[in-house]
Amino acid sequence: MARTLSLLLASLGLVAAENGLNAWLRYAPLPDANSYHPALPSNIVALNTTETSPVYVAGLELQKGLQGIFGKQVDISHTNCNAPLSVVVGTVNEYTAVCGKTEVPELKEDGFWLSTQGNTVQILGQNERGALYGAFEYLSMLAQGNFSRVAYATNPSAPVRWVNQWDNLDGSIERGYGGASIFFANGVVVNNLTRAAEYARLLASIRLNAVVVNNVNANSSILTPQNIEGLGRIADVFRPYGVQLGISLDFASPMDLGGLSTYDPLDPSVIAWWTNITDQLYQRIPDMAGYLVKADSEGQPGPLVYNRTLAQGANLFAKALQPYGGIVMFRAFVYNQLNESDWKADRAKAAVEFFQGLDGQFDDNVVVQIKYGPIDFQVREPTSPLFAHLQQTNTAIELEVTQEYLGQQCHLVYLPPLWKTVLDFDLRVNQQPSLVRDIITGQRFNRPLGGSAAVVNVGTNTTWLGSHLAMSNLYAYGRLAWDPADDPQSILQDWIRLTFGLDPSVIDTITQMSMESWPAYENYSGNLGIQTLTDILYTHFGPNPASQDNNGWGQWTRADHKTIGMDRTVWNGTGYSGQYPQEIYEMYEHIETTPDDLVLWFHHVNYTHRLHSGKTVIQHFYDAHYSGAETAQTFVTQWESLKGKIDNERYNDVLFRLIYQAGHSIIWRDAINNFYWNLSGIPDEANRVGNHPWRVEAESMTLSGYKAYAVSPFETASNYTAIVTTTNTTTGTATTTLEFPSGTYDLAVNYYDLIGGRSHWQIYLNNRTVGEWVGNNEDTLGHAPSIYLDGHSASRITFRGVQVKKGDILKIVGIPDGIEPAPLDYISLLPPGIVD
Repeated sequence: MARTLSLLLASLGLVAAENGLNAWLRYAPLPDANSYHPALPSNIVALNTTETSPVYVAGLELQKGLQGIFGKQVDISHTNCNAPLSVVVGTVNEYTAVCGKTEVPELKEDGFWLSTQGNTVQILGQNERGALYGAFEYLSMLAQGNFSRVAYATNPSAPVRWVNQWDNLDGSIERGYGGASIFFANGVVVNNLTRAAEYARLLASIRLNAVVVNNVNANSSILTPQNIEGLGRIADVFRPYGVQLGISLDFASPMDLGGLSTYDPLDPSVIAWWTNITDQLYQRIPDMAGYLVKADSEGQPGPLVYNRTLAQGANLFAKALQPYGGIVMFRAFVYNQLNESDWKADRAKAAVEFFQGLDGQFDDNVVVQIKYGPIDFQVREPTSPLFAHLQQTNTAIELEVTQEYLGQQCHLVYLPPLWKTVLDFDLRVNQQPSLVRDIITGQRFNRPLGGSAAVVNVGTNTTWLGSHLAMSNLYAYGRLAWDPADDPQSILQDWIRLTFGLDPSVIDTITQMSMESWPAYENYSGNLGIQTLTDILYTHFGPNPASQDNNGWGQWTRADHKTIGMDRTVWNGTGYSGQYPQEIYEMYEHIETTPDDLVLWFHHVNYTHRLHSGKTVIQHFYDAHYSGAETAQTFVTQWESLKGKIDNERYNDVLFRLIYQAGHSIIWRDAINNFYWNLSGIPDEANRVGNHPWRVEAESMTLSGYKAYAVSPFETASNYTAIVTTTNTTTGTATTTLEFPSGTYDLAVNYYDLIGGRSHWQIYLNNRTVGEWVGNNEDTLGHAPSIYLDGHSASRITFRGVQVKKGDILKIVGIPDGIEPAPLDYISLLPPGIVD
């Protein structure tokens, strides 16, 4: 029946609904699939009969893929290597033992050989994991309609290709925007690990080999006997996909869980305690990948409490893991709160200062995990100079797939172009080529370990990350972890074909949107190196530039009425530029050679300082924020051009988010521009900032049951004021006579959608209903919500094609709910082609 329904849908030109759970592993039928049957494999030979073996799983995956893509049922055997039209999958050694010797280029660990030449497809891995990777590679080619005759070997750039989950034992996820944890609930590992197995399958398909399943802000109770057993069950469902399990540790566990009086890493009782715990873990999980440790950062305990070095802290775990081949990933994210009044204080210097002098003191199974920039996953940062300092230490780059500061999956932001600014950066250590990608892969300093880690934070949502388009970042992370020299646009287009199909218009449109998305977000959030001007003290989502300063967290802009930017020079500032090798230091030390996109990161300047572009800093801010928001509006119309070419479920879900982003980009634009216009007193040369001829402020309407409300931060409301109902049980009405010329308009309403209530609004023209909506973004978006009227809760809804006559009476009725007092900011009547 299911097959009949699929054929019927295809004959009608309809696209079957999808919820995103299969991500890029959809194995969707190719057009004219039957025509390919004679050339396809008729037999699958999986050279391992153990059902938990990645080779056995590879056979099943090949069977599933051939069935889905071509509708062809292919049987699996385990020995018949010479059958015609076969696909043979296994390790090189298994192939030699069962099928005879074959010529294969030298493979590194996890590498594989793929040959589609001749009558037999060969997929041979250096190990079983590599064989599974090769099977996914072959299926990826077929799913994209690629039937090339190929014969090549591919090897990973580095052995460490890890994912970090920030899941808490209670089932919540720190900086998670795709639902609750797939691993934990109520303090223990969940019983049903189906989604964990599906996650391992996705990761294996992009050649990622380990998952740290719990938050770096770790809970000691992860090490209780019950949870060790639960972790073992997770490892069991990971193992068939070649994915290893890792865990984050709380440095103080010997005291908090073990009852010791100390967690000093040199104390014999502490060493014995960790050795015993590690033995217990490996007894249950013999292939455990290792530990991730966050220490002496953001209030977390660590070795510095006992005047021990970070290397001594890391080596405590390294020695316990060494007999088992485990790895310690030791985070370089170590810093203290600082006093902003100290001109030389600078959080960006912390990593180098804390790790200075420790190079060569870490054990060989320690990898120092370094964030791509020296602050915290901002929209643009210079490359962390720590990569240049650890020449006798294994290092890995830490990226963030979850969009913590970058729109939290509510905004389309394709991240690989951002990551490549760091991966491709040449640090010029000792005046020699020193690309970051060559440092983390061990090529530059000849280190045996290294690679990549990324914070991903998938959840129970069927889209995994909360957004279909956000999954391009996870796919691309895996591809770049394997080969950091890969091209972001090529990776993206592979993902589009696998996720949305082969229609050229679909590929071209999503490519354009995605490649424009990071520059657009940078433009309407924070540019010139000023960081993402979000609220760093609350949710990290909406705009709040004032929150950057006057606190100890160190993400400062040092903006005042005349000047802006951090002076990080050696001659007059914090000295941060001096942490780079000489050639890079010289570039950043001097404003004449500092790129415009990082000028405010390295220099404190007047708002009237002229950039290399010829614009002043303040005018660049105004122009960039308008440009970025205008680009975000185009995402909606571009996506709408794909209606009917993508299934309705995913089409509508993405459209909803893109419409939200278009509205929120305007909130970002106005908030940042109003803040710096107010601070500097310098007007926009184009007279856009503060000038909105198509708006009607809510507080200027005739109000009943509503009252004016001063919004904080002030810049997150138009004219700094909104309206709220007089009580949380009073229905409010706001009425105005429209004085715009008669015509057809898009009617936009800016309002606030607070968590803790689902207000209901209705809008009328001359008592004729134009539309209504409910404030339920907390149910639909998944980002970190707000209980306040601010840049996080600010939202917009637009009713298109509304016929208006001059003199019409517009009325909005707001019905509050819970703590949400049906807040309104303004309306805009927008003629065609006008962006508010």
